[in-house]
Amino acid sequence: MESKAHRIDLNELFKQLASSPSGLTSQEKTKRQKEKGLNLLEALGKPPLIFQFGKHLVNFFAILLWIGALLAFIAEKLSPGEGNIYIAGALTGVVILNAIFTFIQEYQSEKIIESFHKMMPVTIDALRDGTRKKIEAKGVVMGDIIFLEEGDRVPADGRLIEENSLKVDHSSLTGEFEPQLRTLECTHENIIESRNMVFSGTLVLSGHGKAVVYGIGMDTQLGRIAKLTKRTEKIDSPLKKELNYFIRIISTIAIGLGITFFTVGIFLGGGLMASMIFAIGIIVANVPEGLLPTVTLSLSMASKRMAKKKALIKSLESVETLGSTTIICTDKTGTLTENRILVNTLVLDGDEKLAKEDGMDQISGMDELLRISILSNNARVSAKGNFHGDPTDVALLKFAQRFRDIHQVVNENERIEEFPFDSVKKRMLTINKVGDKKTAYLKGAPEVVMEKCTRILHQGKMEGFDESQKENIRGYYRNLANRGERVLALALNHEFSGVEENFIFVGLIGMNDPLRKDIPEAISTCKRAGIKVIMITGDYGATAEAVAKMAGLVGDQKANLMTGIELDSCDEPQLKEFLKKDSIIFARTSPFQKLRITKTLQSMGEVVTVTGDGVNDAPALKHADMGVAMGLSGTEVAREAADMVLLDDHFETIVNAIEEGRTVFSNIKKFIAYILTSNIPEILPFIAFVVFGIPLPLTVVLILAIDLGTDLLPALGLGVESPEDDVMKMPPRPRNERLLSRSLLFMSYGVIGMIEAAAGFFSYFYVLFSGGWSWGQELNYTDPLYLKAVTAFFVSIVICQIVNVQVCRTRRESLFKKGIIGNRLVWLGILSEILLVWMITHIPVAQRIFGSTSLTPFEMALALPFAFLILFGDELRKAGLRRGNAFLQKYFSG
Repeated sequence: MESKAHRIDLNELFKQLASSPSGLTSQEKTKRQKEKGLNLLEALGKPPLIFQFGKHLVNFFAILLWIGALLAFIAEKLSPGEGNIYIAGALTGVVILNAIFTFIQEYQSEKIIESFHKMMPVTIDALRDGTRKKIEAKGVVMGDIIFLEEGDRVPADGRLIEENSLKVDHSSLTGEFEPQLRTLECTHENIIESRNMVFSGTLVLSGHGKAVVYGIGMDTQLGRIAKLTKRTEKIDSPLKKELNYFIRIISTIAIGLGITFFTVGIFLGGGLMASMIFAIGIIVANVPEGLLPTVTLSLSMASKRMAKKKALIKSLESVETLGSTTIICTDKTGTLTENRILVNTLVLDGDEKLAKEDGMDQISGMDELLRISILSNNARVSAKGNFHGDPTDVALLKFAQRFRDIHQVVNENERIEEFPFDSVKKRMLTINKVGDKKTAYLKGAPEVVMEKCTRILHQGKMEGFDESQKENIRGYYRNLANRGERVLALALNHEFSGVEENFIFVGLIGMNDPLRKDIPEAISTCKRAGIKVIMITGDYGATAEAVAKMAGLVGDQKANLMTGIELDSCDEPQLKEFLKKDSIIFARTSPFQKLRITKTLQSMGEVVTVTGDGVNDAPALKHADMGVAMGLSGTEVAREAADMVLLDDHFETIVNAIEEGRTVFSNIKKFIAYILTSNIPEILPFIAFVVFGIPLPLTVVLILAIDLGTDLLPALGLGVESPEDDVMKMPPRPRNERLLSRSLLFMSYGVIGMIEAAAGFFSYFYVLFSGGWSWGQELNYTDPLYLKAVTAFFVSIVICQIVNVQVCRTRRESLFKKGIIGNRLVWLGILSEILLVWMITHIPVAQRIFGSTSLTPFEMALALPFAFLILFGDELRKAGLRRGNAFLQKYFSG
């Protein structure tokens, strides 16, 4: 029915609804409620919380850690007292912590539907049993007759059967700023555009009316958007995709090596227990147990920094998504503009004046212009000085208040009759009693008002209004419209006879929604950063294009503009071709069209950030790679659907957040490089143990000490590293740029990791040989010489990692230029590593847990030459990268 509810004859609609202008009986209401249910927005079904949490305990990464924990439990059962129970407990704890972090993030996104409920009223007046009664809004049924008064929120979709100067604010539903006057006639083929309809969740601004309900609950326009938003698939962030890829690769390596060398151990006669210990060691050494908590904490710290810049991040992964954004789809009102209409320009006495100029009340014709602005106006000022009413009328009153006492003018000029503004006549006319005469005050579209004028006010006198003067006024009108101003013409008739003719033309008033001051620079920054900005608005094309030109979205060339109607007739290949152009504007769009544009851009390989503030924006906000809602002017629905909320509604805040996001991705690569480096010196001891039959140089417990004890804080320090100077002068990172690139793996595993492994083996064998050990000699795991050698291997890795964390602070820039002491959290991490080494080598309880012992200062310093090699070797590599060395770029870029 909906598609024609606004077009069919009202009697036919009542027939289809089995209703009448006298409403329904209580019995009929109860019957219909049983059939159709309550007028509520229902949340779609979702699995119980326990299942939502449980799925995070069985992902690929978690399964790998569970396998390691299970093997450790088995090893402890077969050979008690060797520390395997600590390994099993630590791995189990890591799985549970990772699951908790991820579950919390997902659970927050399930709150979206709750915000739609806040759009619904609690009570409404309805006609029941022939009597007007106040009922619960959720009890409204199809065919009910509802009463609408100023301040009411509409409870359901309905068609008007009575109206008196009824104006409804549709901005939350359609994104259109201008409140809409309602009529009883169908005015548009599109039901949303037709002025004989009212829709659930919208607000009555003025006037009153009655409507017959034809849609309730999830069958309303608001319900459809709620349903679309809930069913809209949330796209995985680029970071989540990269982390999943990273985990798959690392896990595959771990499982492959674990199985391979377990088999090799059995084949070489190493025994089941030794081979099992070996397999556990390989898995634990390869899996970066602290990765997900480190990433989560790093993103959390970045989100706190962004909050200080007025950007509230709801989904932590979204911090990085901003950094990879290639296209921003922005709305106009409230994002690029200030979302407040102001009088900007006057055309009086054949001259254009800025409204903010001094001495405006002395201009010829100003008195008449102010009287028309006040009297042909339905806005009002409360006793507290607050303005209420249509934003255009409010803007006129605010301007007039600078020069006149509004209440005095209204009281001295009693209104006799009013002909309200509508989309057909495009004018508002009031008849007021001025002394003993009736004076008509007229405001409206310039072309309409000028047609009713035969005279013009010039130098305080009335003159004939000929065609040349009209063309002069049209020239001013075109100039104002091209600047994006909404233009009204004003006229009066001192001897109104009831016929709209012989008016005196007074002047033009140009009003605009001012562009935010920071917008042009923010748009310019986006262009330098290789980010394309597309405007998608519910406003008209001419206004949108004018604002786009002021913002810098459109240069001297004409914008590539497409309306919602044109978009509907555009197939997918045509839309993709259009989206490849520059200076793009979409005007008069619907929620479904905004979502379609977003999906099409994503299918073209773009990372899309979408801004919005209304209910109509919610589906696109949710589906976008990054949804950004307005915190001040936005609806609760938009804020819940978005990934980020702008606390100041400034577009510039998005640009600042993009810089932070780009830095986050680079920093995550830095700490991944850091934590991966220690994998090689952790794996090679087990390979040497099996292949060469030497005493195991590094135990699984000490590997966990490195991964969980020494990697976490330094990695977090890398996560808060300050950005490079050129971060916003580079294009968005390529879609194929991976967190785990070949060059990063090669640098971590093949270069620095090998140097660290060499440091560990050097220290290990130095201690063994200096203690009298000979090749092939077996050592008990409690032998003091073995404990010292194992401790030396561990300390060597930590010393090299202390230098490595400093090296990882920059990817191209010299560490010495950046400043060695610039990152306090990195130094806190280094202190924690030193403290852990001291505990493991000096405290008896820790020595028993970790199987370690004390070392001499000389034995602890054995790794220093290798550490210095890492530091200065990497400085040479970075110098080569800065000079553009192609070989280094390909294999050693990290």
